[in-house]
Amino acid sequence: MQPVENKKKIAPTNNVIPFIPTGDFYFAKGVEAFRKRKFDIALKWLTKAVESAPDNPLYQCQMSIVYTETGSYHKANQVLTNVLQATGDQYVDCYYLLANNYAHLGLLNDAKKFAVSYLDKEPNGDFSEDAKSLLQLIEIDDDFDEEDWELEEEDELLVYQETVFYHLENNEWDNALALLEEMILLFPNHKIAHHEYTFALFFSGRQEEAIEKELELLKEDPNNLYSHTNLAAFYYETNANREYEKHISALLNIYPIHEQQKLRVAVTLARTGLLEEAYARFRMLDKSVVKGHISYYRWYSMTAYRLGEPSKALTLWQEGCRRHPKLSDQEGPWNS
Repeated sequence: MQPVENKKKIAPTNNVIPFIPTGDFYFAKGVEAFRKRKFDIALKWLTKAVESAPDNPLYQCQMSIVYTETGSYHKANQVLTNVLQATGDQYVDCYYLLANNYAHLGLLNDAKKFAVSYLDKEPNGDFSEDAKSLLQLIEIDDDFDEEDWELEEEDELLVYQETVFYHLENNEWDNALALLEEMILLFPNHKIAHHEYTFALFFSGRQEEAIEKELELLKEDPNNLYSHTNLAAFYYETNANREYEKHISALLNIYPIHEQQKLRVAVTLARTGLLEEAYARFRMLDKSVVKGHISYYRWYSMTAYRLGEPSKALTLWQEGCRRHPKLSDQEGPWNS
C-alpha cells in the first residue's frame, strides 16, 4: 500500500518590494558620477532626474554644471535661462553660472551683466568672491576687447595680424619687426602690436632696448598681461632674477579668460622653467582654439618631456608637426 503523500498546496507569496527610482535617486547617482569626473554618465543620470521631475530646478542647475565642465556652454546657458524663466529669482546662483559660461565664450559684456546681477541679488552669496574675481578679470581685459576686437574687423589690420603671427610663431624676428613697425604707424592704438614689437626686438638681439620699451608700456598700464609675460621672459633670459621673480609672481596669480592669453601665460611659465605650473596651464587650454599656434605644441611637448612624460611629449610633437610642418625643422623636446 502506497504511503499517502502530503500534497498540501503552498500559496505563492511575493515579499519583494518593487524599487521605483525617484528623481532624488537619479540625481544622487548623477552627482556621484560628476564627482568622479565621469561626465557622460553624470549627464545620463541627471537627464533621468530631470525627466522624472521636470519642475525641480536643482536637477537642471546640476545638469548645467556638467555641460559647463564639458565645454557645452550654450547648452548650459539654455538650461539656466529656462530655470530663471520658470522660477524668477529663486535660484540666484544661475546668474553667476551664466556669467561664468559667457566669460568662457568670450562674451564679456554678457558675463559682466550677469555677474553684476548676481552680486546685486546676493552680495554675500556662495559665489560672491568668484563673481568679484570674474569682474576684475573682465576689467583687465577691457582694453583688449574694446580697442582690439573692433580694430580686428578691418581687413588691412587682419592681414597684418595674421602675417605677424606667422613670423612670431616661427621665430622669424626680423620679418616680424618690419611688419610691426608698419602696424604701429598705421594702427597706433593697437596695443598688442607694441608688446609684440618689444618681444621680437628682444629675441632679435636688441635686449636692452626691448626691456626699456616694455617698461615704458608697463608704466602706462601696470596691470597689462603682455608686459608681465614679456618682462618675465626678458629678465629670465638676462639672469635678472629679482626682476624676473616680481613679474612671474604676478603671472602666477592671473588666470585670463581668452585662450590666447592663457596660452601666453603657459608658454612664459614653460620658457622660464616653471614646468609644473606651465603643465597645469597647458592642460586647462581649449585645444580647438590654440591648435593653430606652433608655440602650443613646441612648449607643451617640451614641458611634458621634462616632467617625465615622453610618450605624451612625442604625441604632441608629432601632432604639431602634422599641423605645422615647419615645426619639424626645429629640435624636438628631447633635444631642447
